[in-house]
Amino acid sequence: MTMALPAIFFLTACNSSQPEVAPDKPARVELIGHETNLLRLTLSAHAIQRLGIETAPASDSKNTNNIMLHGEVIIPPAGGGVPVTSASDLATLASNQARADGDVVRNRAELDIALKNAARAEALVREEAGSVRLRDEALAVVAVARANLRVAQTQRAQYGPPITAMNRTSQVWIRVPVPAGDISRIIRSAPTQIAALGDGSTRRSARPVDGPPSANAAAATVDLYYALGNAGTSFRIGQRIAVELPAQGQTSGLTIPSSSILRDIYGGEWVYVSTGERSFERRRVEIASVQNGQALLARGLKPEMEVVTAGAAELFGTEFGIK
Repeated sequence: MTMALPAIFFLTACNSSQPEVAPDKPARVELIGHETNLLRLTLSAHAIQRLGIETAPASDSKNTNNIMLHGEVIIPPAGGGVPVTSASDLATLASNQARADGDVVRNRAELDIALKNAARAEALVREEAGSVRLRDEALAVVAVARANLRVAQTQRAQYGPPITAMNRTSQVWIRVPVPAGDISRIIRSAPTQIAALGDGSTRRSARPVDGPPSANAAAATVDLYYALGNAGTSFRIGQRIAVELPAQGQTSGLTIPSSSILRDIYGGEWVYVSTGERSFERRRVEIASVQNGQALLARGLKPEMEVVTAGAAELFGTEFGIK
């Protein structure tokens, strides 16, 4: 027994001297490159000429205070009806159109019969073989048939063009939901500029029209309507487009050509600036608005910085090694 005690004591001492294992940390922070740690590109004179690099200084200017929003292409109402939007129940609309077409045909046939009966009654009266009372009753039936036909035609007009022809209309409307806080700033009598999404270079003018009173209380928006010629059926019902609404006042700041702007896959906006002889760096910017090919900057550059206006995409490919 006296020899076992030291052995037990030695094992206990060895176990107590082992370090405790630290628990795993819930998070690990590692230093990575920041977007300000960008590459500086230095090109040869031959490369600048081959890539067609051109620069221009960022300059101060004043622009019309426009509001950029999104709109929806809709079919204008006809005969006092309501516009047809992408939210309309087209199956129900087609059924109503078919029913209204049938009412027009039926009332037109009833009017044709009433006119023939009235003509026979008038002929009998001239020949002194008929009753004046029957002639008057026949003329009254004609008046009722004409009234019914006008009602049927008006009801059919309210349903607009046939479903199959809606994407071939010569004129469309643009419905623009405007935030309620901005509605008082909009110049309602002025035309607006519209462009297809992703095609800001092709802009068209749309004139304001009086549309039905509509709004979205949940989104706190009020709808404005603009008419646009649709020659060549370039726009289709439900298509989303960019709308630039004229607003009161002016804004001032640095402007650069819109051709200078690059956008990454996350929507970030960048430009290349000249930092020395044949040297270029990429800088992040924020665009406030684009008007007449000029982009108004909210932040990102200083006055008189030389911005690459032609060849920015080629510099982008050079920076990331795209051959």
